Amino acid sequence: QVQLVESGGGLVQAGGSLRVSCAASGRTFSSYAMGWFRQAPGKEREFVATISERGASTSYAASVKGRFTISRDNAKNTLFLQMNSLKPEDTAVYYCAARRFGWSTYVHDYSYWGQGTQVTVSS
Repeated sequence: QVQLVESGGGLVQAGGSLRVSCAASGRTFSSYAMGWFRQAPGKEREFVATISERGASTSYAASVKGRFTISRDNAKNTLFLQMNSLKPEDTAVYYCAARRFGWSTYVHDYSYWGQGTQVTVSS
């Protein structure tokens, strides 16, 4: 198993930047593909970005492509999401998730989840 803990959320003005992190413990972090998802009040959890086990491959939701960057540091067992040009519609709880055997954009493909970190973008 792998345990995931997100951090770095907060309140930021529209147009600003924020980086959220996800610290992993347990089995070898580099054997897991990772993803970021988000959930706004009253909405379903949605895909944001995903990265392969060694970081060679990434994929993004159309709504964040060009503004967000997913990365990982396998030596430090940490996943990152750099968010730039933030918009009020990016306001949500952001979750990191882990799965074996390749990245996925689907919520239900992920076996392990963190508790989430709140990101609020004011207009």
